[in-house]
Amino acid sequence: MRVFVTGATGFVGSAVVRELRRAGHGVLGLSRSAAGAAALEAAGAEALRGDLEDLASLRQGAAAADGVIHLAFGHDFTRFAESCAIDERAIAVLGGALEGSGRTLVVTSGVGLLAHGRPATEQDRPQGMFPRASERAASAFIGKGVNVAIVRLAQVHDTARQGFVSRLVGLYREKGECAVIGNGANRWSAVPVGDAAVLYRLALERGAPEAVYHAVAEEGVALRDIADTVAARLGLPTRAIEPDQAEAYFGMLAMFAALDMSADNTATRLALGWQPAGRGLLDDLRELQI
Repeated sequence: MRVFVTGATGFVGSAVVRELRRAGHGVLGLSRSAAGAAALEAAGAEALRGDLEDLASLRQGAAAADGVIHLAFGHDFTRFAESCAIDERAIAVLGGALEGSGRTLVVTSGVGLLAHGRPATEQDRPQGMFPRASERAASAFIGKGVNVAIVRLAQVHDTARQGFVSRLVGLYREKGECAVIGNGANRWSAVPVGDAAVLYRLALERGAPEAVYHAVAEEGVALRDIADTVAARLGLPTRAIEPDQAEAYFGMLAMFAALDMSADNTATRLALGWQPAGRGLLDDLRELQI
């Protein structure tokens, strides 16, 4: 199969490219730069220059492929609404290029803000713009000859990077201490980057129409345990703060620092036979490259 991958040079995307190539698929990866294109070619993929706002390149890539995996997204949370709008336009173009073909479009979302007081399941549906508008945009092509599949990411990690946790580590280093809100019992689900890449491949190869899959290996890791592990790795103290201190300490991360983002993967494992086998988030944090 020839697969068009957006975000192909990113943290998750580069792992997906490697996994697709390992499984014998051809890859056409979107790249904004010559350096990114060279990296794709070194990985055995073809490169297509462009970005999420270059709609012509998106249309070209999707039209030339047997399936599409859409991973690219702007992660500047100060421009979150704008990033969501760009993402929606990109999905509209990708889906439009596949319309009526029966080919698969795998779109990326997240597990945060799906459920309250319990782990989120694949049956839960996002409200409004959160976790992203991608699911709503992709759903427009259901029933139009596009095999739409959604992959919701947890905190993706290895020893070099820990997804959203990396932002938290940077904040802790800047503050010189590792804080949690209250007892820090709220949990964040997690998945090793290699296991996430396998799930994307399975969703492409075996995904059912309108299916939602959770890239979740650990249902939830307490934020207190994350903070304690980072503190030990960086040689920093830990501290509990009150909810009314959260915005001053965490800034734009305040909402997420108090949020429980635990999620279940039962339906995903049963549907695709996916068995995550990588190391846990805390084990990778203990070997964090600093």
